[in-house]
Amino acid sequence: MLTAGIGLIGYAGYHIFKQKTEQDNALQEAKAQVVSNEEPETKEEISTYSFEKGDVVGILQIPALNRELPIIEGTDEDELEKGVGHYSSTKLPNQQDRIFLAGHRDTVFKQMGDLQEGDQLKVEMSNGTFTYEIYEMFVVKEDDMSVVLSTSPDEILTLSTCYPFEYLSSTVERYIINAKRID
Repeated sequence: MLTAGIGLIGYAGYHIFKQKTEQDNALQEAKAQVVSNEEPETKEEISTYSFEKGDVVGILQIPALNRELPIIEGTDEDELEKGVGHYSSTKLPNQQDRIFLAGHRDTVFKQMGDLQEGDQLKVEMSNGTFTYEIYEMFVVKEDDMSVVLSTSPDEILTLSTCYPFEYLSSTVERYIINAKRID
């Protein structure tokens, strides 16, 4: 039993190390991508994006938590291992609609319950940095798809993670944060 326990601890440690390494690599790739592209003349231009599943999209900054997280196209387990997943059927900054990002509560979205109304979120992409202000937080059932519906013409950034935060296994509820674009 002792050997099995040590083996499980070793496996968990390896998994945590691997996930942290993948997130760090994705963040470095996102920073290089953001810096290498020229700033557009105006952020008011409608942006078109072309990303494949697994591509690094940009960076999510959460100043209140001092977090900087890579955004990855897609929300399957492979993408969520690398960072915050962008739900592919939703939009991205400057497309005047909902932007839906999901992440694990025990990794990238650790401490999400500490955020408050009025806190800011920033999405940094190759075409600029876009600022959003949190205006509501609530809990929904995991199959509630209303949180990915269009908000056009309003640009709303929605963050989602499993809830309750302290559970160690999967849950049937999701914690939702909505933020409106202010810049």
